[in-house]
Amino acid sequence: MTVIRLKYVHKFPGRNGKARYYLRKPGHKQAKLPDPSSPEFYSEYQRLLHGGAEKIVVGRPLEGSLIDLINKWRSSHKYASIKDSTKAVYDRLLNRIADMDCAQGSARHMGTQNIRFIMRQYEGSSPTTANRMLSLLSAMMDYAIDIGWRETNPAYGIKRLKIKSEGLHSWSDQEIAQFQSRWPTGSKPRLAFALLLYTGQRRSDVVRMRPDDVSGGCISVIQQKTGSRLFIPIHQALDAEIMAWNGDQNGTFLATESGRPFSVNGFYNVFADWCQEAGLPKGCSPHGLRKAAARLLAEAGCTTHQIASITGHKTLSEVERYTRAVEQKRLAKEAMIKIS
Repeated sequence: MTVIRLKYVHKFPGRNGKARYYLRKPGHKQAKLPDPSSPEFYSEYQRLLHGGAEKIVVGRPLEGSLIDLINKWRSSHKYASIKDSTKAVYDRLLNRIADMDCAQGSARHMGTQNIRFIMRQYEGSSPTTANRMLSLLSAMMDYAIDIGWRETNPAYGIKRLKIKSEGLHSWSDQEIAQFQSRWPTGSKPRLAFALLLYTGQRRSDVVRMRPDDVSGGCISVIQQKTGSRLFIPIHQALDAEIMAWNGDQNGTFLATESGRPFSVNGFYNVFADWCQEAGLPKGCSPHGLRKAAARLLAEAGCTTHQIASITGHKTLSEVERYTRAVEQKRLAKEAMIKIS
């Protein structure tokens, strides 16, 4: 299948499994595009590309306002020490907050009701976003205390919204087999799949893996999110893909058609296309293979500590959440044996 990439067009997974498309032109506000299958897609793309997208007007914020605090926090040492991947998430949320009329109000006099108001704008459509905004606003209010703007943090004591979700979909054995059936050994999709499943790492780590990371039967990883260094024994299935790979020995295992390393989001979009070509359902994501790796390790009888030594999770509770279904199935079988 031929995939056409249009300048400034970005694809994002929707909550209902249907992809959404946006034009993100530098210096302009993000603009939503129709579905590519729509006859209006290309004409709307052209309109937005050639002057139709609203420009971002950067004005001088009111001194002491929430926007002023956002700008000061962004120029602080605390913000500079945040990992780039986290900054990207924070920036999207900060831009949403800055676009609200209430952001012109005084940050010095914000109360609990103001924090709750900002959260309410998203609690219906995206409670996860509302919770992230609570965390972000709390961090900024702590910074406001540090610079002498406030004495208290109005975000303290506000409860996070309860979210009923099992998280991202974990690949089933059938879905794993279906992807392998479509993409043979030696193909780029198959190598990406093997790196994800047989290392159990996040896509932000997989896109940075290089031949130099392989030594002594292990692949070395410094996790971008945690900073932890892991040495992961190379599974025979992954070894077969690495042996079949014939890319640039000085580059990354996974590279674009131009030979450049994938960006984290660029890889996600390409991987989604590979899954679609394999006929997999919506929701089969790179992170779902990380969860599947934990499941397979649990089914093989590994302890939570052993699984965490592969995945690099800092807390065992997260590993337990990934493998809860496996543990329930094992305990249920043991219980039935006892009464047989």
